[in-house]
Amino acid sequence: MKNTRAIIMILLSLVAGTVAVLLAARWVGQQAAQNTSLVVVATQDLDLGSPLTTAMMQDAPWPSGAIPAGSFKDAKKLEGRVVRSPVFKGEPILEPKLAPEGTKGGLPSVIQSGKRAISVKVNEVVGVAGFALPGSFVDVMVSTTDGKEKAVSKIVLQRILVLAVAQEANRDETKPKVVNAVTLEVTPEEAEKIDLARSIGNLSLVLRNPFDRKDEETLGVRRDDLLAREVLPHAASASAPAPVSTPRPVAIARAPVVTRPRPPVTSPVVNNPVSVEVIRGVQKANAEF
Repeated sequence: MKNTRAIIMILLSLVAGTVAVLLAARWVGQQAAQNTSLVVVATQDLDLGSPLTTAMMQDAPWPSGAIPAGSFKDAKKLEGRVVRSPVFKGEPILEPKLAPEGTKGGLPSVIQSGKRAISVKVNEVVGVAGFALPGSFVDVMVSTTDGKEKAVSKIVLQRILVLAVAQEANRDETKPKVVNAVTLEVTPEEAEKIDLARSIGNLSLVLRNPFDRKDEETLGVRRDDLLAREVLPHAASASAPAPVSTPRPVAIARAPVVTRPRPPVTSPVVNNPVSVEVIRGVQKANAEF
């Protein structure tokens, strides 16, 4: 009897627990339905410049407190809009990632307002070995000569967005591509600088980190700067010629010079008398000495 009562109590507890779980799940579902809204998301990966169709989008529930700014609730209103930035499957379609209404598909639709697109001829070296892909940022450097006909290399533009390589604008690929042309997004003034730079010298692209937004002011490098080397102390001592030791003069003892006195000069003794004839007027006389 006691065992039967215990079994009945256990069964009643299990039933009550099951009912409680079902009621709680129902309540949670009702609360979730009340706290969600519909958001248009992509049903597939959307490439740059692709026009939207109804098959590319669908309405999906999204938490009301976490709805992203610029999202849409009706997919039909987005039909025909052009994608300006890549959108992945399941990602909400936002207004900043779409081109203005009425824009046609293709590369022109992804150019920002106030910007221009200009193509630059590149090779494997100029194109950073094919790592300059759509969506990356580069600096533009020109190698030319200055007013004194001396070679100079100078960075003329910094942090320039690569829109496309060759005829491809897809930003999802990360594999390097060696192409013969790169299309850059620039302002009208920057387009003039690129056009002038490629007419007076050779262009090179310098790949940079997309999160590096700081511009570096450079003076350019000339041939003299490239070949000049700073002489280090140890290098200077090694390259300097060894001092030549000059032997010190040796004092040589000399014998004293003895000065002998000269004999006095004496007038010679005249033994023979000297006869002198003196004439005075008409008289003549002889005198002896």
